[in-house]
Amino acid sequence: MARARRKSGNSGRTRAELVGRVLMAGREQSTAAVMFHTAMAARQGLGASDGKALDLIDRFGPLTAGELGERAGLAPASITGLVDRLEQKGLVRRVKDPADGRRVLVELDRAALGRHAHLFADLVREMQELAAEFTDDELEVILRFLDGATRRQHAATTRLGDVPEVPTPAPRGTGSRRNR
Repeated sequence: MARARRKSGNSGRTRAELVGRVLMAGREQSTAAVMFHTAMAARQGLGASDGKALDLIDRFGPLTAGELGERAGLAPASITGLVDRLEQKGLVRRVKDPADGRRVLVELDRAALGRHAHLFADLVREMQELAAEFTDDELEVILRFLDGATRRQHAATTRLGDVPEVPTPAPRGTGSRRNR
């Protein structure tokens, strides 16, 4: 178990209060990100998974459907439908892998994607303005925290795949019993 570090300058909050606020801020940021990306995807006529798949291809370059599925955490059948939708919208195309002609890669159509870049411009500008409020050392600490949080969330997602689903109980008032 990691040792808790105590540093001064936390405005009189206890460590537990500060950690609680950081965790709550992370939850709020996560919700804000999901809502933004859901709204952004809807504006483009996409589902949230479609938008995140585009982000993965943008960040990692052309991927096979299998690689995209692994990175997105989606089943092969879901990835096939997702790639079909993105291809129909003209946002991606399937191309032969130049290094191995037997493999098919999914790559972005940068020109088509560029038509939506203006939708992100305000957020990108505002995030750059926010970053300008911090010193380089502070940004290093923020980056270390976000990288650690991301690794842990990826691990938690993987563990979810290893745990059998718990059946959802039927709502009360259903079944063979009469409601009184």
